[in-house]
Amino acid sequence: MKIGKVRKITGVSARSIRYYEEKGLIKASRQENNYREYDEKVIDSINAIQLYLGLGLTTDQIQDIIFCKYPEHQEHKDKDVYCEELLLMYQSKMQEINQQIAALTEAKFNLAEKINHMVQKREEENK
Repeated sequence: MKIGKVRKITGVSARSIRYYEEKGLIKASRQENNYREYDEKVIDSINAIQLYLGLGLTTDQIQDIIFCKYPEHQEHKDKDVYCEELLLMYQSKMQEINQQIAALTEAKFNLAEKINHMVQKREEENK
C-alpha cells in the first residue's frame, strides 16, 4: 500500500511515516517509479510506535525496543518479558513520570494556597 493509505489508516502524517522509515523503525519497498510500498504489517508497527511515543519515549528508545535481543530467542511476541533494556527503560520512565507528578502536585497546592489567600483578602476588603 502507498504512504497515503498508511496515513489514512493510522492517522500519522506522511512526514512522520518517512521519518520512521529513515530511523529504521519501519521498512518500505520501492516500486519502479520509486514510490514507497508498505505491507500490511506496517500498520501494527506504526501503531506501536505511536503508543511508545505517547509514553514519552524517543524514537531512539523505540528502536532499542523493536530490536531488543533476547537470550536464546530471535523472535518473541512477548518482548517485555525478555528484554532487560526495555524493563530498565520502563522503570526509568516511570520514575521520571512520578517526579513530574510530584512537581505538578506541589505546584497545584501552591496555586491553591495563593488563590485562597487572594479570595480571602478580597472578601475582607469588601466587608
